[in-house]
Amino acid sequence: MMEESIKNRAGVESMTLLVIYTPGMQVEHKRLYGPIWRSRFGPFDVVNVATPELILQVIRQEGRYPVRTALPHWKEYREMRGHAYGLHVDTGPDWYRMRSALNPKMLKLQEAAAYAPIIHDVVTDLLQRLEQLRLRSQDKNTVNDLASELYKFGFEGISSILFEMRLGCLQEEIPTDTLRFIDAVNNMLTLSESVLFLPRWTRKIFPFWTQFVQAWDDLYNVAQRLIDQKVKQMDEQVQRGEQVQGMYLTYLLTSNKLSLAEVYITITELLLGGVDTTSNTMSWTLYHLARDPELQNRLYQEVESVCPDKQLPTTEHLSKMPFLKAVIKETLRLYPVVPGNGRLTSENEVVVDNYWFPKETQFHLCHYATSHDENEFPNPESFVPERWLRGTTSRSQHHPYSSIPFGVGVRACVGKRVAELEMYFALSRLMQHYEVRPVDGSPSIQPKTRTLLIPSKPINLRFIPRA
Repeated sequence: MMEESIKNRAGVESMTLLVIYTPGMQVEHKRLYGPIWRSRFGPFDVVNVATPELILQVIRQEGRYPVRTALPHWKEYREMRGHAYGLHVDTGPDWYRMRSALNPKMLKLQEAAAYAPIIHDVVTDLLQRLEQLRLRSQDKNTVNDLASELYKFGFEGISSILFEMRLGCLQEEIPTDTLRFIDAVNNMLTLSESVLFLPRWTRKIFPFWTQFVQAWDDLYNVAQRLIDQKVKQMDEQVQRGEQVQGMYLTYLLTSNKLSLAEVYITITELLLGGVDTTSNTMSWTLYHLARDPELQNRLYQEVESVCPDKQLPTTEHLSKMPFLKAVIKETLRLYPVVPGNGRLTSENEVVVDNYWFPKETQFHLCHYATSHDENEFPNPESFVPERWLRGTTSRSQHHPYSSIPFGVGVRACVGKRVAELEMYFALSRLMQHYEVRPVDGSPSIQPKTRTLLIPSKPINLRFIPRA
């Protein structure tokens, strides 16, 4: 029996663990129970795997149409409103068809590079916004709650690509619809866990379901309005006999690979995945660089050597900045935006670690535990970008699945290339303009889970202009 085998392996009397897995719990339960254990929480009965080799075994057996953790509350909302399912809810050939339509203009490096001018425009607005904020501070250098500003940057960046228009997230006065959009994303992600784990009968007692539906309504309605605006613009171009030109949204609307309803929901989901990755990773990166002047200076010297005199970095320049990329990789290792991922064995029975598992087994891939494993990364809680550089004594000989913040295979993050470009360009230009320092007496900050991994407290930093 699966339950008995894993129970003996874990060495515990009861495998009913009524918990929501935080990153710290992943590490602690791996220490207590070994690399594979079973747990139950809310509606989920889960087999947890917490070594790179076991994650690889699950991934290799996931079939042509991998299924992630079920999101019944997302599915229920879409059925209630008559919306298309989208990437996070749909499965099988329909999911594969949608994913295949989204990939070409996102995952290919040469295609993603076309978004560089858009990203640079947004980074310029970010620099102007940070300059305004620091000059308003008492010491003329401090930016409080940096993560909040970088969240607006992430939102503006991915929105500019997906909707082919600027939403004004970094303006002094943010437009009402944009504020509604930002709030809806925050509210939906914050409420998602409460709705998922509370029984349905509690919806008449607690307000979470009603608030969750309202957040999704706001999110969907704003996205639909922006997409309809683009459709109208394209129709007018056709009527005037003009060639329809554009980038990502134009491609989706003219490819005839997705219905309009599917475009609405997939663009909305891409937006959800594109904001936190950039904003949180950048927040943690600057937090650590501010606390290690030597590392920060090394990064600055690399950027300056490739792009002297504040020269605008290009994608070609990035290939000559290995330390810049190592800094981002190390941040994603320490703080994977998605600390754990799910896989449902919907097609076949599987064998993992010599245990047999039937169809419909839910696996939890403990990415946080593997990326914090001292067997993979010596001194795992330390920020050591050199561990990603070839030819250095600090380089880690780690398993390729020990740190996979964007996932792998056909279920890998579709926006990976765009997110990387946003972070590389933003970080290199910030280094060109500022030396970043901590605020005197500022506390150390730990991560917390809000569906995704985020800083537990505001990050306040000082931005000192470079001569």
